[in-house]
Amino acid sequence: MARDINAKRARLALFAIETGWNRLVARTLVHPWFPWRATAVPVPSRLLFAPHELRTGDPARAAEFYAGRYSFVGKLVLTDGASPFEMEPPSPEWARELYSFGWLRHLQAAASPVARAHARALVGDWIAMRGHRLPLASAPDVAARRVTSWLTQAPLILQDADPSFHRRFIRSLTAQVRYIKSVGPSAPDGRARLSCAFALALASLCMADQTRLMRAAQKRLVEELDRQVLGDGGHVSRNPGLLIEVLLDLLPLRQSYEARHVPPPPALLNALDRMMPMLRFFRHVDGAFALFNGMGPTPADVLATVLAYDDARGRPVANAPYSGYQRMEAGATVVIADTGAPPPLPVSLEAHAGCLSFELSAGRHRIVVNCGLPAAGRDEWRAVARQTAAHSTVVVEDASSCRFLAAGPLTRLCGAPVLSGPSDLHVDRSERGGADVLRASHDGYAGRFGVVHQRSWRLSADGMRLDGEDLFRVAQGEEFSADQPARYAVRFHLHPAVEPSRTSDGQTVILRLPDGDDWAFTAPGSSVAIEESIFLGSGAGPRRTAQLVMTGTARQTPRVEWTFVQLKALRG
Repeated sequence: MARDINAKRARLALFAIETGWNRLVARTLVHPWFPWRATAVPVPSRLLFAPHELRTGDPARAAEFYAGRYSFVGKLVLTDGASPFEMEPPSPEWARELYSFGWLRHLQAAASPVARAHARALVGDWIAMRGHRLPLASAPDVAARRVTSWLTQAPLILQDADPSFHRRFIRSLTAQVRYIKSVGPSAPDGRARLSCAFALALASLCMADQTRLMRAAQKRLVEELDRQVLGDGGHVSRNPGLLIEVLLDLLPLRQSYEARHVPPPPALLNALDRMMPMLRFFRHVDGAFALFNGMGPTPADVLATVLAYDDARGRPVANAPYSGYQRMEAGATVVIADTGAPPPLPVSLEAHAGCLSFELSAGRHRIVVNCGLPAAGRDEWRAVARQTAAHSTVVVEDASSCRFLAAGPLTRLCGAPVLSGPSDLHVDRSERGGADVLRASHDGYAGRFGVVHQRSWRLSADGMRLDGEDLFRVAQGEEFSADQPARYAVRFHLHPAVEPSRTSDGQTVILRLPDGDDWAFTAPGSSVAIEESIFLGSGAGPRRTAQLVMTGTARQTPRVEWTFVQLKALRG
């Protein structure tokens, strides 16, 4: 035990040192006196083409920008004629959105001379004030998104521009590409580092005279794809939402290779082939993604765009062992379960303690959900949403199955990664009497409370009944001690569209759905309480909802059985 604790402390110390060093490197590289000779990227004579933008634009947003109203991630800033880059950001999230220039697509969607002139004026302001040196603007992932946005929206920015502005734009773009080339290897692991590799590869294809850069960028891209895209197509962070974000980058990159008549690297094509089926794996019938490990509201518009590139529209796979998820599907019912260990420490900043949680949907209605995260104000909700109690699984002793870095100086430096969590997991899949049966267990509570949690699901062949069982086993020894009874709470968070009502027996709850195709939940031998909950995965912001809760102790009641069943199946 002491050896494990020391090993975890050593990993955390190393991670903190690397994070601090990488931040220092990024701040050093952005200074004007830094010698760029080691990573020289020649100023191109011209841009060869503009990549395709898959993210949708809204012309109404362009009118708001022109009126001086800049609204990002739920925060609004009124500029009163000043440049938005001169305003005090209301939040770091708002600043990152502004400095990334992804909003240029809204000006492009307006397709008017006024919008083009406004875009050119804003980019000119940025270049004049050397905005790329601002602390938040120099974050590697923000710089990478900004370069990508400038390349994608180059026709918008440069149409009707005078030669002087054109030269300033090209020089500034080149300086930022040089910065990304230098800082990319020390960018935060995961999405940020992959974004840098992508932006570098895209720039090497779009900018003329970049033969050396193209070779280096492709090598870096291949390394990151091989490391971050798992064998089943999931992302190493285990966040389903990152699949959409990464594909929004990689699909235009593949098109850019084709536009230059350069063969795309096989690693890029292989990654796309693996990732596309995983989009269908995480989708409920209503089109929404399951809310695991940092997933928020599903961006329906861009998801539809990405899915249009899916050539193999068959039934989703049932088993994603590398990502740590399982999918059960029968009739119109879908069950998606988290059966995996936390991701590696450097990419666990968004990971949740939701082992053995699941989501249940019937037709176009989600019934059981996890709380998820909102689209805006994620920093305010993240600590709560990551806890096991925010997931449809078992909570032991009011603790989470993962341990996160506690708030303090280290969190300000490197966030709150997962320090420890389930490591010994067992997953078994079988068929019994035509029904799909899944059984999984984890040891996330074994070290602290001496209990191993095992959960079983059995989905009937017609999809009208889901039987489950939560079993609590002693981690060591033969039985639970009297001084450590292992109190637990079995929680099932309900979607806000579901209206629960208890029956007189106290063990059954009627779940009314909007279309009248109601379900019932029953737990023989257990008292079922209906408590308040909150649903964060709605595009409209946090919404009140309910959760079904059963409590007990592993010492006295080591087994809890429960069932979700369609009422028409009971009547039949």
